[in-house]
Amino acid sequence: MDEDVKDGEHRSLISVRAAEIVVAIVVLLFGSTFMVSSYKLGFRWGIEGPQSGFFPFYVSLIIVVSSLFILVGAMRMRGPKGRASFVERGQMVQVLKVLIPAAIYVLGIQLIGIYVSSIIYIVGFMRWVGRYPWWKSALIGVAIVVTFFFMFEVWFQVPLYKGRWDLTSWTGY
Repeated sequence: MDEDVKDGEHRSLISVRAAEIVVAIVVLLFGSTFMVSSYKLGFRWGIEGPQSGFFPFYVSLIIVVSSLFILVGAMRMRGPKGRASFVERGQMVQVLKVLIPAAIYVLGIQLIGIYVSSIIYIVGFMRWVGRYPWWKSALIGVAIVVTFFFMFEVWFQVPLYKGRWDLTSWTGY
């Protein structure tokens, strides 16, 4: 049974060809969106110089053309090179172990602010991925966040985002 788990970890989730096609389409869509937006801003050279969308338009155009070349190349890819594994199951699990908590952290910053979210993220990450004991994870998480609090809020006097659910607004302070 242990061998089945190991074999499952080495099962390919997506081929190189499919991954390149998907990424080329996503980049093409983003580039097209920016190109249209830049066109609306004005992409020509005006009387006083370049219009607002001049540089973004041409950068987007380069991105669109490049993604089209990658898309055509990926669609023409045949043989073992195209069927080669881009990512295996075990590798994707490791990536998701980092990506999912990071996405939750970003959402947490929006809701409860950077300080509380950072403590939760550091403690959770040290505990889950690093397998550190709770006391060590909590000590390091709180120490890092307190250090950043004093560095930004007190010394540099730069307030960092407290989140939409800012508790100070509920208490009247």
